[in-house]
Amino acid sequence: MATGRYARPRYQGADYWPGFVDALATLLLVIVFLLSVFMVAQFYLRSALTGRDEALIRLEDQIAELSTLLALERQTTEDIRAEMSAMTATLSLMTARADGAEAEVSRLGGIIAGQEGGVNAAAARTSDLEGQLAEERELSAEAAAQLALANQQMAALRLQIASLQEALEASEARDDANNAVIADLGRRLNAALAARVQELARYRSEFFGRLREVLADRDDIEIVGDRFVFQSEILFDSGSADLSPVGQIELQRFAGALSEVSATIPDDIDWVLRVDGHTDVRPINTAEFPSNWHLSAARAIAVLEFLTSRGIPPQRLVAAGFGEFQPLDPSSTDVAYRRNRRIEFKLTER
Repeated sequence: MATGRYARPRYQGADYWPGFVDALATLLLVIVFLLSVFMVAQFYLRSALTGRDEALIRLEDQIAELSTLLALERQTTEDIRAEMSAMTATLSLMTARADGAEAEVSRLGGIIAGQEGGVNAAAARTSDLEGQLAEERELSAEAAAQLALANQQMAALRLQIASLQEALEASEARDDANNAVIADLGRRLNAALAARVQELARYRSEFFGRLREVLADRDDIEIVGDRFVFQSEILFDSGSADLSPVGQIELQRFAGALSEVSATIPDDIDWVLRVDGHTDVRPINTAEFPSNWHLSAARAIAVLEFLTSRGIPPQRLVAAGFGEFQPLDPSSTDVAYRRNRRIEFKLTER
């Protein structure tokens, strides 16, 4: 490639820096304020959700504990019922024995007349049987009292479970309200973002229209999708990243159109102009540019510095070098090589 270069002319202009600094500071303050509002809202929402989760965890723990207690009480009740069944069976047995004893007493009473000597023994046996019957009846009364106490405890547990269920339903209602608020905030945010995208698209359309008017007489400048494409030969000599005099004239016209459009874009739209450098696939390897990546990036930065010197705010500019890896035409012809050596401009959102 040829290595001829042109010296970059120096330009003198009015000092706009203080005004740009004030505008940038104001923009930063607005962004910080919006971020603060967003963080505070997020903090309160996170606090509310955290409190809800903690309350649900506590309720679940209480329900698990009460379920354990209820299971224990049920087991105790079953044990008491088993004991009552055993006691009832024993009582029936003792009753049967008492009936047998009474029959025996009757039988012995019939024999008493003839057997005076056995009366005392029969009377003693009858007394023993009556004492056993009284003890069995006392055990049955105690078991009935224990069963009544167990029923009371079960009723109290049912009341506690009902109270916990009401608290859980109230918590779920609060969760539904919070979810509705979050969904509404999401819809508002999406609507705001969509409005910003539409507004930026309108200014991008105005920007393209203005550039078409300014650059209408150039066949080597084209529009590809949402980008303006300058062939590198317009701006740079072969193998160089120094703007040529013709390139400076074309970029001066471009900067004027950009200044007119950017002055109409509201400050709350965070727009940037991306400057992309591209080369063809033929390699370069010099001391200044070890690869096509270095050359494409250096050319993009040179364009960016020129636009900055013409009053375009540097915070609105982005430079990128793509080397030979984003060709417009993949074929291996001189026409394809020429198309792929280019500088692209894209107005987009940060």
